[in-house]
Amino acid sequence: MASTTDLPGSLGADYAPDDDHRPLAAYSALSSAFGVALVGALASARLTGHELPERLSAQDLVLAGIATHKISRLVAKDKVTSFVRAPFTRFQEKTGQGELEEEPRGHGLRHAIGELLVCPYCLAQWIAGGFAVGYVYAPRATRLLAGLWTIHAIADGAQLAYSAAQQRT
Repeated sequence: MASTTDLPGSLGADYAPDDDHRPLAAYSALSSAFGVALVGALASARLTGHELPERLSAQDLVLAGIATHKISRLVAKDKVTSFVRAPFTRFQEKTGQGELEEEPRGHGLRHAIGELLVCPYCLAQWIAGGFAVGYVYAPRATRLLAGLWTIHAIADGAQLAYSAAQQRT
């Protein structure tokens, strides 16, 4: 069976292996949406007099980096956020620590959104973009929120360490 993509003609068949659906046009739409939103937010900042920071401090980078990791896992894997992913994914199994494994479903844009929503690495770019824009428009609120999710990530690490210590005794 030939591969399927949403590209015209033989472009898709030449790209993906057999039986592997790759919604390349939908990926392009999502990537374009990200780019347009980011460029639009930064252009709007300039037009409304919001100055871009000269640089981000090491503290801002660490806070936003850890918070981006935490939020991307919450969105992509957490069982409580599965309602967000449900229209685009299919449940596969519980994977421990309150996380789920899901697979994308559907075709085209629905499938591409499903792939985005189950991939914490893919989501991280979108979340990091949100933090970058936040540092331009509302740096204090952005630091507060980044701190909140960083605290959450540290607490998760402490929970895992506690559980591991209990299992050793």
